[in-house]
Amino acid sequence: MSEQWPTAITEIEPNAVRVRGYNIADLMGRVSFGQAVYLIIRGELPDEATGNLMEAIVVSSIDHGATPPSAMAARTLASTGATLSASVGAGLMSINAHHGGAITKCAHQLGEISDRATQSHCSLEEAAAAQLADWKAAGVRMSGFGHRIHSADPRTARLFELAREAGAFGDHCRTAEAVEAAFRKAGKALPVNVDGAIGAVLADLGFEPEIMNGLFMIARTPGLIAHVREEQTRMRPMRKVVPGAHQYDGPAARKLDT
Repeated sequence: MSEQWPTAITEIEPNAVRVRGYNIADLMGRVSFGQAVYLIIRGELPDEATGNLMEAIVVSSIDHGATPPSAMAARTLASTGATLSASVGAGLMSINAHHGGAITKCAHQLGEISDRATQSHCSLEEAAAAQLADWKAAGVRMSGFGHRIHSADPRTARLFELAREAGAFGDHCRTAEAVEAAFRKAGKALPVNVDGAIGAVLADLGFEPEIMNGLFMIARTPGLIAHVREEQTRMRPMRKVVPGAHQYDGPAARKLDT
């Protein structure tokens, strides 16, 4: 008999499934997906406001068009006749240091700036300006700021708003604002983008930076499924998938009824 090994995530018994100790049937219909994601990763069930914040993080990154590497990889593989799972898997495998990885790196960098402010007994903005100067001299870029398309990422303000509502707008979020202010003072328009906002919020919620790319994968998977299925049903097989050559023909802008 093989030696037993421990796991503290889910307990399975005949007619019973318990996630972190909670009966999964009790969770169904009573907690949000955001709360469930928090629970299975962190081990405890969060309050509703934190669950809403987690849900917003997932929604914020559900898709960003047909040009990101993950969508291109998924569509390219789907064009060869690959299965849904293989195509989505290809998309997920492209989420790495330079695609989605800014979330993790930004969280680390914000932590370094915050630590510098504490150790140097200076303001967050002063620490940000000094650290940015050091990184620039060393050829290191600040992750999570600026965007190739958005001059003001529409997702950032909403995430920070929800973080405040959840009582989760902490040191990392304040440091992100200080970095933005330091860039502005230096004459650079580099606002916090959604990756930076997610990294800051997740860090303030207590998530390890090493897990943050996983949250991005959870968020992006539904979008990849949609891209793969559209490729399978609308496009000819083995086509040359050219980035940026697509033309949107979906629904016109519409408002959410609340």
